[in-house]
Amino acid sequence: MNEQSRIFDFLYDQLQRFPKQDMLATKEEGKWVSYSTQQVEETVLRLSAALLDLGIGGKVGEVEQQDKVAIISRNRPEWLMLDLACQQIGVILCPIYPTTNVNEIEFIFNDAAIKYVFVSGEDILEKINSIKHKIPSLINIYSFDQLPKVDYWKELINKNLSSSIEKVKNIKETILATQCATIIYTSGTTGTPKGVMLSHRNLVSNVMNATKSFPFPVNRTGRALSFLPLNHIFEKVASYIYISTGISIYYAETLDTIGDNLKEVKPNLFTTVPRLLEKVYEKIMLKGAELTGIKKKLFFWSVSLAEQYDNLKSKGLIYNIKLSIANKLIFSKWREGLGNNIECIITGGAACQPRLIRIFTAAKIPIFEGYGPTENSPVISVNCRKKGGTKFGTVGLVIDGQEVKLQEDGEICVKGPSVMMGYYKRPDLTAETIIDGWLHTGDIGVFEDGKYLKITDRKKELFKTSGGKYVAPQAIENKLKESPFVEQVMVVGADQKFVGALIVPSIPNLKEWMRLKQIPFTTNEDVVNNPKVLALYKELIESFNTFFNHVEQIKKFELLPNEWSIETGEMTPKLSMKRKVIMEKYKNAIDRIYQ
Repeated sequence: MNEQSRIFDFLYDQLQRFPKQDMLATKEEGKWVSYSTQQVEETVLRLSAALLDLGIGGKVGEVEQQDKVAIISRNRPEWLMLDLACQQIGVILCPIYPTTNVNEIEFIFNDAAIKYVFVSGEDILEKINSIKHKIPSLINIYSFDQLPKVDYWKELINKNLSSSIEKVKNIKETILATQCATIIYTSGTTGTPKGVMLSHRNLVSNVMNATKSFPFPVNRTGRALSFLPLNHIFEKVASYIYISTGISIYYAETLDTIGDNLKEVKPNLFTTVPRLLEKVYEKIMLKGAELTGIKKKLFFWSVSLAEQYDNLKSKGLIYNIKLSIANKLIFSKWREGLGNNIECIITGGAACQPRLIRIFTAAKIPIFEGYGPTENSPVISVNCRKKGGTKFGTVGLVIDGQEVKLQEDGEICVKGPSVMMGYYKRPDLTAETIIDGWLHTGDIGVFEDGKYLKITDRKKELFKTSGGKYVAPQAIENKLKESPFVEQVMVVGADQKFVGALIVPSIPNLKEWMRLKQIPFTTNEDVVNNPKVLALYKELIESFNTFFNHVEQIKKFELLPNEWSIETGEMTPKLSMKRKVIMEKYKNAIDRIYQ
């Protein structure tokens, strides 16, 4: 396949060279149902024809002239089918997080002049119905589920489409690699959503370069479990990699069923964000804490061994023997919990604690951290399965086809075929972000050992204390999250005399500690004000402060009773903190720190 191909070419390439019985699979009425490459190709073709019948598609050329369709749906086979169907007739698909609030949806629909939207579930349908009168461009809503008072998507493809199918075949040949394939709106942690325009060339080059750099477990029978929202560029590009390399995609039912689905599907790999890995680890550690006697001792002995693991230099024969005992007795159960077949887990989207990567990798559950923004389609670098390809605490080696340079202030800039076309309707923002072909990521980094890229912070998140010293909050937060008593943490202190922190305690672990100390647990609100609990956290902070320079040390903190979430507005859909929102929402707590 040549470098100048389009994304939908991956589907036809699979059909021609290695057709699969289970290209895509999902659970329907409690049973796994597979869709073969042939079935997917036929559905995609019919769906393209149906869209042409609706009067959209077939316009080749400028982004403004291309028709736009939105999708707001949980992960399912139909998601990728619609994506591919739009691409081969020149329709731009705008994917939107199912958790996006109605004001943002209204903004995106009007900004992109969305003509049709495909949804799943009554909750999303309700959101669209509540704002459709404010979106003049919107012609109709289609649902992937059979719901009352909305058109079912299968009605589109179940009619006579023979003349339109011929048209699709002709249009498909005219689609250029330079044409826009998708607009992904990133809300980020501040401001109005920005539409990132990505062409076929942007995405295809990233898929091919990432595949070359990261040896995927390709034996044409491999399976991936998909649960990160598909509208996230990371999961979307991972899906294209799976299609191009012959890995079958199985869709988890929900985030809550991942545990069961892993055991049923027994995948070879999956992609994830650090927050979900932290949750898995917390669950494992809670189970370990419930053990008694020799079993408990063995469990924590194994974990402490794994904490010392170093993939780059051997710790000697005795250590290796001990680790293989830990792997046989303890970590084998962890692997069973993940389906006993995991060859790699790829994490991205936010910084992952190096300690977690170290422990899981020692337990023969290799985690590879990668990095890249939506604006780069997205992969810039990734830790690899090849020899010397991984260094814990970094985001790995720069992938083929990407040039990376660091500005004087450490900002990471990237140049290459996967740098976006620009921001939709925002030439001003595009000119600020892409300068002489270099994409300015807004992330600060360094190269370790001259080759491994390490992210030290977000340019916008660096802050100065009133003493004029710069503080990078991410490193401090990640260190603190190593404590089993810290669920979430945000470091504050811009223009203040010292650094402070808002801490959300891990309530299950705190409850257990209180039980052992015979301190009665009442409510979360009471607990975060309990003098003995506050003393525990003061001691904890002091022990972590030893890792940091004087200016970075946390002098005061506030404990908060409730976890931050997408639903309550403090987290983005990819589970990064919305610092601005947290600052506003917990202004009183921050004021108390600096009183």
